Amino acid sequence: MSRRLITTAPGTRTAAFGPLEWVLLASTSLMWGSSFLWIAEGLEAFPPAVVTMARLALGAATLAWFPRTRQPVDRFDLPRIALLGLVWMAIPLTFFPIAQQWVDSSIAGMVNGGTPLFAALIAALLLRRMPGRAQVAGIVTGFAGVVLITVPSASGARGSLTGILLILLATAMYGLAVNMSVPLAQKYGSLPVLLRAQVVALAAATPFGLAEIGDATWSWTAAAAMVVLGALSTGLAFVAMTELAKRVGATRGSIGIYFIPMVATILGMAFRAERPAWLAFVGMAFVVLGAWLSSRREA
Repeated sequence: MSRRLITTAPGTRTAAFGPLEWVLLASTSLMWGSSFLWIAEGLEAFPPAVVTMARLALGAATLAWFPRTRQPVDRFDLPRIALLGLVWMAIPLTFFPIAQQWVDSSIAGMVNGGTPLFAALIAALLLRRMPGRAQVAGIVTGFAGVVLITVPSASGARGSLTGILLILLATAMYGLAVNMSVPLAQKYGSLPVLLRAQVVALAAATPFGLAEIGDATWSWTAAAAMVVLGALSTGLAFVAMTELAKRVGATRGSIGIYFIPMVATILGMAFRAERPAWLAFVGMAFVVLGAWLSSRREA
């Protein structure tokens, strides 16, 4: 592995997605697709920094159950893992709860849908090669689907420039981080890398969480939301995402982000009796088509 701090690598599989890749993509989409709902529920009782601290603590505790996380890593890779913990977890997971005080989930989901665009751009710069035509078409088609899903619900949504900029910055960090995770996961596996990264992120987030913990109130519903947000959306979702990116590369691996607004819309229909606009269903078709195009064999 290169001694540069920021590196990436191609995936180990250039063929079209098989059953395992689709399962990893679906798992990531389901767990992250519900995360905005859990964040919104947690913010009813806990300040943003407490939400971030809680989800990272619960995520790290979940990963620590797996014996594979105890595998040692080389000392010269520790700075990379520490940086990964900051740009993939500590900073973005702090920005999102802060931003969602001023920006509705629909807008947050739409801006977050830019992650595959950033991932593809950064991968092209680091690898010095463009994605294949099918992957480019899939990324563009999928993002169009995200816009179609979220624009109708965002028409009357709250928003502010500061909140949107925070989410945009977090999204760019996600694109960088998923690229950085590929060579590390290929070398050590996802679990040893992610546990160490989450411990670094937790150490960075804890002072801010403790500073705001006095403003928190207790709610069993919010606490339950934090358990799900931590164990699934912060622990296991990162594992599924990293395993997928390790196999197919950052560009194709990040396409699951496009399903997040789609999952959120379906959950709203199922549990909140929401009635999305017809454009949302057209957008879902675009998302599925974009994922299929991106999953094709790499040129």
